Amino acid sequence: MTEPGKHVFEVLSTQDVYVGRIIALRIDQVSMPGGGQAPREVVEHHGAVAIAALDEDDQVTLVHQYRHPIGRRNWELPAGLIDHAREDPVTTAQRELVEEAGLVAGEWSVLVDVAVSPGFTDEAVRVFLATDLATVDRVMEGEEEADLVIRRFPLAEAVRMVLAGEIINAATVSGLLAAHAVRTAATPNRPADAPWDGLPTRFPDRRGHPGRA
Repeated sequence: MTEPGKHVFEVLSTQDVYVGRIIALRIDQVSMPGGGQAPREVVEHHGAVAIAALDEDDQVTLVHQYRHPIGRRNWELPAGLIDHAREDPVTTAQRELVEEAGLVAGEWSVLVDVAVSPGFTDEAVRVFLATDLATVDRVMEGEEEADLVIRRFPLAEAVRMVLAGEIINAATVSGLLAAHAVRTAATPNRPADAPWDGLPTRFPDRRGHPGRA
């Protein structure tokens, strides 16, 4: 057995179980430290973005959106899928902010990168901070977007909602807490074009066509 932290978890074989519009499921046989192998189910997913859009009064825009897997509506940051593996995440964020919130921003930066649930999926979300906001007409691309409720909350109130369990979306929780840290503790964040090593590419590359969130 190798020293802890030194084993290479080599993929010995892989099998596609399902390939859909926004996810794929594969089973990898992976070498284990004791010399054996074990199956690992992996959900492949598009990378995604979310946007903490803060106005000059430190109000953040949230959308109330139905999420079928959990059977309820959530307060979330505007967000969406990266349409293909080569799309600039900032371009995605700019598009989604218009579609979901009817906003454009003059200043963009990176707050956090979130591996949503790395125990079984490569899904990752980059959360941007958008400031210098202006209102534009929304461009709705799907039926679900017509059902969105859009509301601005004081950032401090949104953080309270996180800590009270009223906001549970992982990227939204991370983004709101990071935005609060940037605003209140002058914590530095990254430029909008900062490298993103965790951006998933396997599913977008295999699909070869856009998806939507």
